[in-house]
Amino acid sequence: MSLDETTRAGVRAAITLAETVPWDELTLAAIAEAAGLGLKDFHAIADKDEISRSVEAWLDEAMSEGCLDDEETARSRLFDVLMMRFDAMEAHRDGVLSFLRWRDRSLAGLALRVKARAETARWALACAGLDKAGRLPRGVRLAGLGWAIAQAERAWRQETSPDLTRTMAALDGELIKAEERAGWLTGSWRRPTQATSEDTDEDET
Repeated sequence: MSLDETTRAGVRAAITLAETVPWDELTLAAIAEAAGLGLKDFHAIADKDEISRSVEAWLDEAMSEGCLDDEETARSRLFDVLMMRFDAMEAHRDGVLSFLRWRDRSLAGLALRVKARAETARWALACAGLDKAGRLPRGVRLAGLGWAIAQAERAWRQETSPDLTRTMAALDGELIKAEERAGWLTGSWRRPTQATSEDTDEDET
């Protein structure tokens, strides 16, 4: 889910407001004001429901902001990109917690959680270079990774360390389990490289 700048500004403002106001009490007018925009700027672009649906995608964007080492194992890369997301959550902890409480206690929130979890898993695999076809069906991989993310999120909610020790332990443990049970995290990955002139010559002969 790609966010336009107005929606992104609305999400940032909503998360900030949610640090002191319950998510379900936020209004689009208050969000627009906090974002430094007029209410008309959101017309036909995003309402309060759309902003709520966009929070997870906004957090997902953090997973593509860092640089990964091609020599790392698949599990290490996946761990790194997911921790980028948890770091983004921690930077806005109170606001994100307010959103999560709404998400998990309302029918609208529960409905979007299932889809958002799959989208987070899909983008994490892409950012870690693990989105190529594998021996397991894609749906199974997404479901397995979604479970790991959910368990790490539960640990993050109870986090007391600024280093996110509890969250890292939970995430690493779940990724290890996934690797041991299904084996779909094993193997190395390399970014595609251009063919050498010798390879090209051989292909032409």
